[in-house]
Amino acid sequence: MNISSLAVDVPPTQWTGRNDGDSPTHRRWWQTVSATAAPAVDAALPGPAALIGFRSDAGVARNLGRTGAAGGPSAIRAALGSLAFHGSRSVADAGDIVVTGDELEAGQARLGTALTSMLDDGYLTVVLGGGHETAFASYLGVAGTAAVANGARLGVLNLDAHFDLRDAPAPSSGTPFRQMAHAEAAADRELNYAVVGISEPNNTGALFETAHELDVKYLLDEDCSAERTHAFVDSFLETVDIVYLTIDLDVLPAETAPGVSAPAAYGVPLPVIVAVCRQVAASGKLFHFDVAELNPEFDIDNRTAKVAARLIDTLLR
Repeated sequence: MNISSLAVDVPPTQWTGRNDGDSPTHRRWWQTVSATAAPAVDAALPGPAALIGFRSDAGVARNLGRTGAAGGPSAIRAALGSLAFHGSRSVADAGDIVVTGDELEAGQARLGTALTSMLDDGYLTVVLGGGHETAFASYLGVAGTAAVANGARLGVLNLDAHFDLRDAPAPSSGTPFRQMAHAEAAADRELNYAVVGISEPNNTGALFETAHELDVKYLLDEDCSAERTHAFVDSFLETVDIVYLTIDLDVLPAETAPGVSAPAAYGVPLPVIVAVCRQVAASGKLFHFDVAELNPEFDIDNRTAKVAARLIDTLLR
């Protein structure tokens, strides 16, 4: 599939960044990403990756959070652009899906359709969010693939301070995993959902009850030592064939990730989150991932955007 043939709202633009030279040893992300299509794949190299932005904070607004996450995709690309590229896979940029006003569900459907096409064509897909309503769009894309239809056991691993299992009149950034549970039940499957970094004071008793009813596996932020987190993720990986990894940047401490809709008073240290990313990538089961809740309007010195870029670079090496 030619990435440029996807139906997106805003086509990709040329990336820019610092130029130290044109040789492979000088290569940076902006010199690597194709704005039209991924290069031909060498069977000896990792499969191609494709980035797509989701410019949305409609879900954050519905969830009564501070808006601004629609600017996340461009901020992440800017932070990624000048990073040195040490990977060997080809990377394409498919452009952006844009949620206008409150038209969240239509935007999620468009993103889901685009992701399914790319996933079925063998790309490791990456969504640049956007509020965490991005997650249900990602799920739609993954659930629609041939891999799931053919029986692959899907696991959803969320790095997040929140369960996002709210029961609300309308979908929002606080409801995506409850929506996934309902969708999986309708497909005669059970959602295999695990969360690293849950903040007990920031999730009500009702949310914990819902998590228990849905058999959600979770690790509290205070329990996220390197050893316990590795063991938790390892146990989860044993139960799945493919992983959808979703990173809500508010899982990190506020000083590390100030530019989010709900900064964390406690949070999980960045080295632990990076280790999880490496662990999932090394498993060979990473199928799709997204990075959500970057709000450039509140980012100090672009700290959060730089962290998001670092995590994406880690996962795609």
